[in-house]
Amino acid sequence: MNVLRTKSVEQSIRDTEEPAHRLRRDLSAFDLTVFGVGVIIGTGIFVLTGQVARDHAGPAVALSFILAAVVCGLAALCYAEFASTVPVAGSAYTFSYATIGEFPAWIIGWDLILEMALGAAVVSVGWSGYFASLLDDVGLTLPEAIAAPPGEGGTVNVPAICLVLLVTGLLILGVKISSRVNAVVVAIKVSIVLLVIFAGLFFIKGSNYEPFIPPATSTPEVGGLDAPLMQVLFGITPVSFGWLGIFAAIAIVFFAYIGFDIVATAAEEARHPQRDLPIGLIGSLVITAVLYAAVSTVVAGMQNYTKLSTDAPLADAFKFVGHPVFATIIDVGAVIGLTTVVMILLLGQSRIFFAMGRDGLMPPWLSVVHPRFGTPYRSTVIMGVIVAVLAGFIPLAELATLVNIGTLFAFLVVSIAVMVLRRTRPDLPRAFRTPWVPVIPVLSVLACLFVMINLPVETWLRFLAWMVIGIIVYAGYGYRHSRVRRAEAASIKS
Repeated sequence: MNVLRTKSVEQSIRDTEEPAHRLRRDLSAFDLTVFGVGVIIGTGIFVLTGQVARDHAGPAVALSFILAAVVCGLAALCYAEFASTVPVAGSAYTFSYATIGEFPAWIIGWDLILEMALGAAVVSVGWSGYFASLLDDVGLTLPEAIAAPPGEGGTVNVPAICLVLLVTGLLILGVKISSRVNAVVVAIKVSIVLLVIFAGLFFIKGSNYEPFIPPATSTPEVGGLDAPLMQVLFGITPVSFGWLGIFAAIAIVFFAYIGFDIVATAAEEARHPQRDLPIGLIGSLVITAVLYAAVSTVVAGMQNYTKLSTDAPLADAFKFVGHPVFATIIDVGAVIGLTTVVMILLLGQSRIFFAMGRDGLMPPWLSVVHPRFGTPYRSTVIMGVIVAVLAGFIPLAELATLVNIGTLFAFLVVSIAVMVLRRTRPDLPRAFRTPWVPVIPVLSVLACLFVMINLPVETWLRFLAWMVIGIIVYAGYGYRHSRVRRAEAASIKS
């Protein structure tokens, strides 16, 4: 029972030419960069800034965003080498299959299902809140039962369901149409972010930055399953503020960068993947890190960090300085901007299903491409329905941190896989090479582990439970239907 069999890079590339499973190569480097910016600028910039500044980092919140970007940047360098060397849909799943083996690849694919499905559902619920707030501003108040998240006063979140189904339809129509819609929305979103930065400069008060790094304050009341794993393992008491607070906040603001790796899932749809994918991955991360740092610095200067809103910090900061018109513009931008985040997360998830179906680890009909639109429409529809149900009916507040741990786990595995492939296949042509191997991959692994142990014990237990379910599914279906296993068995018989 060889569960560590690998699928050769050459076979992965040959599979992309099968007529029934061939995706259209419609995306340029610009499209990929815009996809990355579109998925990253969302919840982090519109929501997390206030929460992290008020409770963890103070005015130095920008440092947490920059450090989180560094963690992602180390992983991005590893992703860029893989995506340009193995330009196949599936991202970390495909990379793992080519290096570590089938079972680890399955675990990563199963992990990515969790990351992207939950991420899309959580963001769509956040979008619903902004949408209901905007309607309320113009005198149209939605009943709480159909507008509030389940578990927080709502019964079914109708706006979130409608959003998910809308973007699912767009994705079925074609990746190029989706990228055009995304480009327009990203332009609006970035314009609003720049508006916040430059307009906010006129309302900054130097006194709001004092002290820039507030004195560290221990939070010993955190205990039980809510305690960070680091506290349980090493007895380190969680700290707010100070440098330890800034580092601890990375585990929270990391959510802001969720999804940049989705650029890699679109590898098979890039026109010139060897050149375009590294540009899309690294370019989108650099752009958004600069914007996050600038926005968080400006907002912390407009309003004392202890008074920042945790629901809509950007809009409420402008209300605080007496400019509600800017606040309304920001709310509109949040509604528009979060739309693309949901869309791109769903795009990435459907490509994971597509790749796993093509390999036989999932039902093969998931990898059938629409004859007219050239998209994996079946996996897109199924993923859209699942996310719509999650967003509409399931309380998600306690599950959001699972998105972080799932992403970090994928980053960690890809960082290891780069070193493995360098050793096992040094002959492969690499259009982009991760610099300073093995230093960069090792630093990426350590950085991911550091952020992971800052997550609550409860998150780890839920993640392990999801992995156990994945192992059962693999044993019951994936192992027996694996195309690579069947090909091996056929060659042995012949």
